[in-house]
Amino acid sequence: MRRRRRLRSDHENHDRWLISYADFITLLFAFFVVMYAVSAVNEQKYRVVAESLGGAFGKVTVGGQAPLAPPAGPATHAVAPPERNPLVQEEAAYMNEVASGLLDVLGPLVKEGKVRITQGRRGVSIEINANVLFQPGKAELEPGSLEVLRAVAGRLRDEPFNLEITGHTDLLPISNSSFASNWELSAVRATSVVRHLAANGIASERMQAIGREATRPVAPNNTPEGRARNRRVELMILSGLPDTLEELPVRRAP
Repeated sequence: MRRRRRLRSDHENHDRWLISYADFITLLFAFFVVMYAVSAVNEQKYRVVAESLGGAFGKVTVGGQAPLAPPAGPATHAVAPPERNPLVQEEAAYMNEVASGLLDVLGPLVKEGKVRITQGRRGVSIEINANVLFQPGKAELEPGSLEVLRAVAGRLRDEPFNLEITGHTDLLPISNSSFASNWELSAVRATSVVRHLAANGIASERMQAIGREATRPVAPNNTPEGRARNRRVELMILSGLPDTLEELPVRRAP
């Protein structure tokens, strides 16, 4: 039988692998382009964050090196760090005036250690010991506390800031017929303060009441003094700035 002659077009193409190889190289290139785009750091934003942290905690370094220098290139409109922003400085100065006014109003209680006023980037905090406001295990305001809250309301009535009123307790479980746990006690105490402030001219929509129970202690709960310190109501006058508290000294009479 005569063997069929192989035509030139019948020979095997050994170069087909080049097509797959070219596709692979193209996909690999696209992959690295995407990875680079995802991992690229906005150095300008990084520098702003680093300078902001440096202003609050001292000079910030990363890996033992100084913060990144601004990227070279055409001039751009840089964003000023929060500490250098005129609007932030103006708001902080105004909040300082509010804190000073509260120190004038609550000075005697501050000297006795029953009230603490602190100012920070988040606002001004008025921390009132629970024994100034309530009987143990109760959420009705004591008659003697009404004048204190009335004075606070008078100072804050015409201010534009919102208020966050938070009730705190110690770790000892409560056992009475009025409250099932410290959660309820802390929340109702905060609500009692909000209700009294609203009755003295502060708009209700400016305030919110929060119960924290014993989740935010400021002193150890293993001593009577520490537990007394943790039983408190905090009025936070919100400024919208980051929180870095710094206790204010008591004003001395001239």
